[in-house]
Amino acid sequence: MAGLEQLADIRGEVRCHRCDSESFTAARGLGFYEKALRESVLALKRQPSISALLVGLLVDAAKREPLNNATRIIPVPLHKNRAKERGFNQASIIAEALAKHLRLPLDEASLTRIRGSEKYRAGLDSKGRRDTVTNAFLVRYPRLVENESILLVDDVFTTGATVNAGAEALVKAKARAVFVLTIARGKS
Repeated sequence: MAGLEQLADIRGEVRCHRCDSESFTAARGLGFYEKALRESVLALKRQPSISALLVGLLVDAAKREPLNNATRIIPVPLHKNRAKERGFNQASIIAEALAKHLRLPLDEASLTRIRGSEKYRAGLDSKGRRDTVTNAFLVRYPRLVENESILLVDDVFTTGATVNAGAEALVKAKARAVFVLTIARGKS
C-alpha cells in the first residue's frame, strides 16, 4: 500500500510548469482538442447540451488535486454581443453540470466580460490572443470571490490567454486560488 501512496504523492507533484507565470493556480483539460473532444466542443457551441459521459469525465477531473479544493464555480463569460449572437454561453452549460454534480455554488454574476474580442482568433499567435483579452474581464461582486478557490470553466484552453485574463481579474478581487478546467486543450 505504501507504493500506491508514494505514486499518488508523485502524481500530485507532476506539473508541466508552462503556466507557472500565469494568474491561475493550475489548469486541466480532458485531452487534446482533437477527435471526439473536438467534436464535443463543436457540438456544444451549436447546441446548449452536454453528454452525460463528458460530464462524468469533467467531474472526475474536478475531483483530482488540486482542483478538488475549489469552493465556487465560475464559467468564463461571453461578451454581451457574443452571448446575444449565440444565444447561450457554452462555458455556462459546463459549469452548471459541474456545480450540480460537485454540489458547489455556481456563480455566473461575479465575473463579467466588459470587452469583446475578434470573432475568430484561430490565426492569432499567443501574444495576439493575449492582446485581445487584456483587461477584458471585471469582477462585479468582489465579496463573492474574496478568499474563495474558484474553478474557472471554459470549453477549450488554446494558449490560456482567455482563462488567464479571467483569473487575473479574480485574483485582483482577492480570490485565494483559481483553478481552470476545460474540455480540451490545444496542442502547443
